[in-house]
Amino acid sequence: YTAERAKLPLIPPYLQPGIDHQLTYGVNFASAGAGALLETRQGLVIDLQTQLGYFKNVSRQLRKQLGDAGAESLLSRAVYLFSVGGNGYTLPFEINSTVPHSYSPEQFVGLVIGNITTVVKEIYENGGRKFGFVNLLPISCFPSAEALLGGGRCFEQITPYVKLHKKELPKLLQKLQSELKGFKYSLLPFYSFLDQRINHPSKYGFKEGKAACCGSGLYRGIRSCGGKKGVKEYYLCKNVSEYVFFDSSHPTERANQQFVNQSWNGKPTLSGSHNLKALFESY
Repeated sequence: YTAERAKLPLIPPYLQPGIDHQLTYGVNFASAGAGALLETRQGLVIDLQTQLGYFKNVSRQLRKQLGDAGAESLLSRAVYLFSVGGNGYTLPFEINSTVPHSYSPEQFVGLVIGNITTVVKEIYENGGRKFGFVNLLPISCFPSAEALLGGGRCFEQITPYVKLHKKELPKLLQKLQSELKGFKYSLLPFYSFLDQRINHPSKYGFKEGKAACCGSGLYRGIRSCGGKKGVKEYYLCKNVSEYVFFDSSHPTERANQQFVNQSWNGKPTLSGSHNLKALFESY
């Protein structure tokens, strides 16, 4: 939906064969399940530092295709969208790891924010100037978390990390703006957006805010949609557009569309921030 709003074709994944000729429209380095930390699902995902390495490869390819001046112009006009961090907080609790239990919330959030900072600065050094960030989602109240505890309760062990991340990310962006010449950013308020729809679904045209459309168990918070994860029986709703969540931890297409619509033209909630439209149109 962001690509549509920006009048771009759908952005291809970096590892898709034969995409070299499409790079001037953008490329997607994201890896499902990855986090800002190397340890997040290590060996199963493409970690953030490796994604950064892929970006540097693209930067070099663009310089070969367009020349230095052309590549620098493109890289500075491009928007770099980040949706990262949440998996680093949820996964350790899901698998009963000693991390982040061996760190205080301040120390652990510091690691996550520190890794994000390193990557942003390296993209800046390679010509990037415009950055869009999705703030952390209310992951402690996802169907997966509610199913874990039962009784409609949020998984409060994660909450201190989420709250601190939400506090530290805006500080980081404002700091980078003051330190890096030409740095512009958009901070997209996915937390408040989703929290409102979880608790007041009918206000936004949904019938169900807490239970997922597809899955099993309480709130359909077990990710068994399609008979996966060893659970063959699962429930699938009749009308997915009535739900805020598709499965245990992913919003529906309709929810994502509403989010992009709001983020595109919405009023920024943070001083110095732009909405997505202004970020794409800025120079």
